[in-house]
Amino acid sequence: MPAPALTSAATASTSSFYAFLAVCSLLAITPGPNMVYVMSRSIAQGRAAGLTSLAGVMVGYLFYMFAAAFGITALFVEVPFAMTGLSIAGAAYIAYLAWHALKPGGRSPFEVRALAYEPPRRLFVMGATTSLLNPKLAMIFLTLVPQFARDQGGNILETSMRLGSIMILAFALVNGTVAIGAGSTAKFLATRPRLLTLQRWFMGSVLLALALRMGGEAFVGN
Repeated sequence: MPAPALTSAATASTSSFYAFLAVCSLLAITPGPNMVYVMSRSIAQGRAAGLTSLAGVMVGYLFYMFAAAFGITALFVEVPFAMTGLSIAGAAYIAYLAWHALKPGGRSPFEVRALAYEPPRRLFVMGATTSLLNPKLAMIFLTLVPQFARDQGGNILETSMRLGSIMILAFALVNGTVAIGAGSTAKFLATRPRLLTLQRWFMGSVLLALALRMGGEAFVGN
């Protein structure tokens, strides 16, 4: 009967969606060039400068979301097994992030320096440039989104856009919080080096577990 099959597919889709939300959350709180830039500007010039910088960073988010959604859709049509390669690349990138968090002597990305004053227009342009040249964004949208889009089923383009929008919202919320509370957060963490170390190890361990899971599913599923 078709009912059990439909129920199984719906359950798998729901499970995949929750897994995607978990990955989004972890990647959003994983410090990268964009977060460090927004934080440093907030510390140097205040919340308004941090939020202006974040507005520029959003340009990169939107660019990669649209580029990935349309490009990946075309790629799937031409290369049926492209998903396997993208899934493996995504798992490798998550493992790379985990290594940088766990490696001995790793420097916390929250240890930022105050910067010279910049006008709002330049803050926006610098934020957009930082985001567009950020390899983390390219890897996320080109490897992770399509993997979960396939699991969700339906139209790949529409699903990629929906998942990409959710990911952008997660990044915007986290970085917006950073922009608003960067000053107090930096002071708080500066006096608690052990907390920074624990944060790095926890984040790295979870990312490594995700990388192993994604890599295993890529091989088993194909």
